[in-house]
Amino acid sequence: MPQLPPAAPRTMASRIRSIFSGSVGNLVEWYDWYVYSAFALYFAPAFFPKGNLTAQLLNSAAIFAVGFLMRPLGGWLMGVYADRAGRKAALLASVLLMCGGSLLIALTPSYSQIGVAAPVLLVVARLLQGLSVGGEYGTSATYLSEMADQRNRGFFSSFQYVTLIAGQLLALLVQLGLQQWLTPAEMYAWGWRVPFALGAIAALVALYLRRSMEETDAFTRQTAPATGQPQRPSQLRVLLQHPREILTVVGLTLGGTVVFYTFTTYVQKFLVNTTGFTKGQATLVSFGALGVAMLLQPLLGAISDRVGRRPVLLFFGVGATLLTVPLLTALGRANGPGAAFGLLLVALVIVSGYTSINSVVKAELFPTEIRALGVGLPYALTVAIFGGSAEYVALLAKDHGVENWFYWYVTGCAAFSLVVYLRMPDTRATSRMREE
Repeated sequence: MPQLPPAAPRTMASRIRSIFSGSVGNLVEWYDWYVYSAFALYFAPAFFPKGNLTAQLLNSAAIFAVGFLMRPLGGWLMGVYADRAGRKAALLASVLLMCGGSLLIALTPSYSQIGVAAPVLLVVARLLQGLSVGGEYGTSATYLSEMADQRNRGFFSSFQYVTLIAGQLLALLVQLGLQQWLTPAEMYAWGWRVPFALGAIAALVALYLRRSMEETDAFTRQTAPATGQPQRPSQLRVLLQHPREILTVVGLTLGGTVVFYTFTTYVQKFLVNTTGFTKGQATLVSFGALGVAMLLQPLLGAISDRVGRRPVLLFFGVGATLLTVPLLTALGRANGPGAAFGLLLVALVIVSGYTSINSVVKAELFPTEIRALGVGLPYALTVAIFGGSAEYVALLAKDHGVENWFYWYVTGCAAFSLVVYLRMPDTRATSRMREE
């Protein structure tokens, strides 16, 4: 089976163009994903009309978690597809799935119109989105890491979370705009549908842009399957030959995903439901802190290219373990948006030690032929179990009058990952990409 000829050296300009094309699609995907959480306060009564605010949020959070259950399936299917058909093909498929999920939510009638079919359709839409995002993460992390040059791999791969956070910011920006232009009654009645419709349209634009992406050299250089040649072994079977790498992905993700979702998606509800802010105040605080955090990602990515990945991960692990309980306690008692912004910013600076480099660390663990699957599947499994349930666990603890238990739960998850960071090698020095 012949090897493909070496690709011509890629210029920095072509790398940047390809990374931009991939990143724009990533931004749209995560906008669509986070719009659900940002607007849950408004659409929860439409799908779950009975109960108090916490009960309605619990129902919407349960469906948020259900979407996460599809992410391992998406990580598996898209990972296999990306490692066989190419990173570009998988990224095109994932954004198309996201478009369908967002459009379905935008068009689904309320509970008062079609009864129980409304939350059922909401679940179906969220499953489509979960499948999409499950495939997007591993493939996008692989694409950006492979497209970057060795000296700047941490810097360029950090743009995965730049665009991920930008997707959250865009969702919040749309929310702020609608809160200004529409009355609360209009927001509850139909305004919450607008961001999902916009997401579906934006996904089609991202699909068009991704068609111009170049395939990575790492993928094109590997042996191409040909008709009549023996079938390649199952990629899942090959992946299972790397148990240490799989467990490393699980361990470094567990604490990061719980802390990340606590201080990004759940914090807006926390500020309304616990601190007592208005929805508008909570949105502004989240928007400002996330904006600063987005700018930190390339900085910390570049630092990891100079000092190594492990010190940056340790910064997150130590900070999250020691400061989560004090930060959440103080945030729950914040006496104004300014104080809440400062506390949330400290939390997100700490979280950035994980978000800025976690994708490149995972990509550096695996060989080319199983990289997308190796990054995507164990990550998606961990996020489905721990990240997807974080909001539900938080609301459940509050509903039972023991909200501070959740603070310690987050701390325990961060401490577990800290142990992994202390024991794992620095992947900048041991990267499998050095072999390519």
